[in-house]
Amino acid sequence: MEQLPLVILLLYALYEGLLHAFEADHILAVTNIVSQRNRILPALKDGVFWGLGHTSTIFLIGILMILFKVNIPEHSFSWFEAVVGLMLMLVASYRLYLFFKDKPIVVHTHGHKHAGENKSLHIHVHSRGKNLHRTSYGIGIVHGLAGSGALVVLVMTQIGTITDSLLYLLIFGIGSIAGMTLIAGVFSVPFSKKLMRAKALRAALVWVSSLLCFAYGCYVIYENLFV
Repeated sequence: MEQLPLVILLLYALYEGLLHAFEADHILAVTNIVSQRNRILPALKDGVFWGLGHTSTIFLIGILMILFKVNIPEHSFSWFEAVVGLMLMLVASYRLYLFFKDKPIVVHTHGHKHAGENKSLHIHVHSRGKNLHRTSYGIGIVHGLAGSGALVVLVMTQIGTITDSLLYLLIFGIGSIAGMTLIAGVFSVPFSKKLMRAKALRAALVWVSSLLCFAYGCYVIYENLFV
């Protein structure tokens, strides 16, 4: 089979990485993270860290298989996928736990005076100090296990040199970082400050995203271990 020009392959890697970010398990995991945010900027950072974790795993497996010729049995990746399913279930469960404990979001009102103004009442929505960036990075690392072996093998069959193969994986990772950042920003909008004050809507969004994430995690485990 004739190899495609490297430039075309790298552009394709960027496109595939961007598209890869929009898979259901990725969207559900990220939604459960950014549902704890009330501003878009921290959510975008969560998306970046998720993508960095995902890229780290794929690049590491690529180095092992391409550079050091490590053979990872194909059946191992079914277990990796099952681990991702378990992680989705844990993420969903923990999100509901936080919701019931009502820890991530604090809403309070207080009155104060501005210069030249009468005392007025203000509503503030705060996130308590949770370092979700590290959590996002860890989830990205686990997600990188799923399907990484198949991707590396595909790259090895299409690209001749080691350097070009690793470059392909790196560009793929950049595409996935961009995609996850976009997803995190978009799905954080429903959890913005205005909607956070609508308690019923916020509760419905948290429940729907968490239950979907948990159910999909169960499906992934069943699909990879019992079928």
